[in-house]
Amino acid sequence: MSIRQPDVETIPIPKVKTYPGNPYPLGATWDGNGVNFAVYADKATGVDLCLFKTPKDEAESARIKMAERSHQVWHIYIPGLKPGQLYGYRVSGTYDPKNGQRFNPSKLLLDPYAKAIAGKIEWSDSLFGYEVGHKEEDLSYSELDSASYLPKCVVIDPKFDWGDDKPPRIPYHQSIIYEMHVRGFTMRHPDIPEAIRGTYAALAHPVTIEYLEKLGVTSIELMPVHHFIADRHLVEKGLTNYWGYNTIGFFAPEVRYSGSGVQGDQVKEFKNMVKELHKANIEVILDVVYNHTAEGNHMGPTLCFRGVDNESYYRLVAEDKRFYMDYTGTGNTLNANLPNVLRLMMDSLRYWILEMHVDGFRFDLASALARELHEVNKLSAFFDIIHQDPVISQVKLIAEPWDIGEGGYQVGKFPSDWAEWNGKYRDCMRDFWRGADSMLGEFAQRFTGSSDLYEGDYRSPTASINFITAHDGFTLNDLVSYNEKHNEANGEDNNDGENHNRSWNCGEEGPSQDTLVIALRKRQQRNLLTTLFLSQGVPMLLAGDELSRTQRGNNNAYCQDNDISWINWKEADYELLEFTRQLIALRKNHPVFCRRRWFQGLPIKGIGLEDIAWFLPDGIEMNEEHWTHDFAKSLSVFLNGRGIHTPGPKGEQLIDDSFFLIFNAHHEVLKYKLPPAKYGRQWIELLNTAKGVVGEGKVYEAGSSISVEGRSILLLQHPIIYDKNT
Repeated sequence: MSIRQPDVETIPIPKVKTYPGNPYPLGATWDGNGVNFAVYADKATGVDLCLFKTPKDEAESARIKMAERSHQVWHIYIPGLKPGQLYGYRVSGTYDPKNGQRFNPSKLLLDPYAKAIAGKIEWSDSLFGYEVGHKEEDLSYSELDSASYLPKCVVIDPKFDWGDDKPPRIPYHQSIIYEMHVRGFTMRHPDIPEAIRGTYAALAHPVTIEYLEKLGVTSIELMPVHHFIADRHLVEKGLTNYWGYNTIGFFAPEVRYSGSGVQGDQVKEFKNMVKELHKANIEVILDVVYNHTAEGNHMGPTLCFRGVDNESYYRLVAEDKRFYMDYTGTGNTLNANLPNVLRLMMDSLRYWILEMHVDGFRFDLASALARELHEVNKLSAFFDIIHQDPVISQVKLIAEPWDIGEGGYQVGKFPSDWAEWNGKYRDCMRDFWRGADSMLGEFAQRFTGSSDLYEGDYRSPTASINFITAHDGFTLNDLVSYNEKHNEANGEDNNDGENHNRSWNCGEEGPSQDTLVIALRKRQQRNLLTTLFLSQGVPMLLAGDELSRTQRGNNNAYCQDNDISWINWKEADYELLEFTRQLIALRKNHPVFCRRRWFQGLPIKGIGLEDIAWFLPDGIEMNEEHWTHDFAKSLSVFLNGRGIHTPGPKGEQLIDDSFFLIFNAHHEVLKYKLPPAKYGRQWIELLNTAKGVVGEGKVYEAGSSISVEGRSILLLQHPIIYDKNT
């Protein structure tokens, strides 16, 4: 079916002039006297600007033909309009889905550059460009008007008093990232005023700021805050899209998290949140989803990009443009090969840096952004543009280095100025502590920064974002409490979510009253946290893991905006919280755990000791053969505090205490012989995960034997003052 839209009668605004306006900047821009509107729609034959008085208006109060077109951009200027004005677009052209064109002026459309969106979508058949239920499916054509059901765009006033705000610019090697959900973090917090729980304002509240400061994290990584859509099938089942990986507005802060209003208030509330976090020297990193949009596949709704100019935004199947290339598992993929799409992405990133003052981005399914014709290419235009951009290239750039397409798993293959979620670190450490057969060599690689993945291209250990858990999967508590996922609440008969979790329930599935099981689970959590924070690289902690948060075995809680996902502060494990705080403080106080450069494994001039050495339980240094054993469950490592090869921030030589770590993933007690005196004459027991203790303890002599409890870590410290006294 191919339908060419007739000209539609527009409703004039009485006594208001319209000027031609300018093609840039794109979006709605208030200059103090009026508003300039500009939208990219290459193949459109006409664009109408629709103005509304209230977010719930069923029809526009004015519909104005945008007569000016500069190349592919339609534009108009209306004097007298002010911030708070609500608007949308109707775009005319050919309706020919088989050839990739889906114009339909019956559908009100969001501005791709909207800075704020007033409200949430209300699902209706009218939101679809075709007749829902028609035998020809999306090849049919719908004349139902969607204005009543689509939220309206908002003209904003960008002014905000930032005061002396400046970015913390925390170096990667000093960073501790905390992945959190705006809503889930405070929805059940008893000390946050109920009226603002689950909002940007709640994250800016002194109670939240104090908690983050005491915990010791340096950067919060917010799950998606770009305006997103809750899928229709979820809403109809009484669920929602809680995580937010379903973006429709790449410039607009998610309105659900606003405690102050919907007509631009959410922008100021977000800015204030960033400002307050910066005062505490805490960075704000956004989890961003530029790989796809909320419009889904060919049977999805027409909300924005599809109706503005489908071919100019999406990757379509070359042989049949009715369908979309899907590297994301969501139904579509934005076409980062097109100049206008790249511009939208870069404009969005710059906007969040320059106007919203954020400090970095984690790119969801980043491999999809690097695909050119089909293959992932780290030299793609997406990376080229970011590298040369003087604004974007200076913030933290973190990749989720995979997508669902062929060849999409790209861990270790992103450009040199990117960091990556290290999925291999997660898998290796989970396997080691659950007692699975795994090579000690891989454990050593992951613990020391994954040089096998990142040492090329002049990358450093900080290219590895180390994590044990993240939003997608089990929480730390559930990782040691469940062998199987329990996602029944998601309404998909437990068929969704990952089946291979590398988890171990410690002998009983789910909640337990067995004191031995409970004690072992607590120890395993301490083991995993200790491994995370003492590894080289950048540690990322999932919010609530330090409190032993549970999702009751749900490893895919993307649709659970309820107590499954929200942190339960009243039932938190505050002993584990204190243990985590001390671990983070230990890492921050000792540069030997957060090196900027790789270990060399060579003797250090003047002292004759390597910067790192690995030992077997009998005190013998490990050789090549030992690394290939897949049955060994224990090893130890010496970290030389005099082996830090890089200077401090003022050029000073960094000298730290030396440390000896013993990892015992075996279920029984093991005897360990400490290394000879040249590595340190005396060692202080600083941490023992079997006891849950961080602090000075028993003193051991060089070469002495130590009993190390099953499934535990022992951390011994050789203070530098000992060397000075000898």
